[in-house]
Amino acid sequence: MRHHHTAQLRWSDPDMLGHVNHARALSLVEDGRMAFMAQSPAVGAEQGRTARGVILARLEVDYLHQVLYRVAESLPVESWITKLGTKSLVMRQELFQDDRVVLRADAICVAFDYDADASRPFDDDERAFWTAYQEDET
Repeated sequence: MRHHHTAQLRWSDPDMLGHVNHARALSLVEDGRMAFMAQSPAVGAEQGRTARGVILARLEVDYLHQVLYRVAESLPVESWITKLGTKSLVMRQELFQDDRVVLRADAICVAFDYDADASRPFDDDERAFWTAYQEDET
């Protein structure tokens, strides 16, 4: 199963050639990642409601095609889990434009205990949530 999100292009996204700036393209997949994580059992850590969360530790990105800026266009972002460990996961994300993948990212995310300021094992409810979105890496 995959998480689906629609990211809205913004006025600040294009460069002088009419492409979405590479750093701005990352913010579009970040929107998808945050929407996905907001549904997880660890949600709320950023607002101080819980001492546990999931943080980004590493991001690997492949820019496969240029992303064109078009006023008011929204781009689909698909996210799923390719690896689930004891304390970390790899979230694969793909940004689409014109029905093709234009950017592929692997986000390495770590379960985190904010009180201890350290990584922690995933709880059973978190593991069940992420497992539902796990697919083999292709």
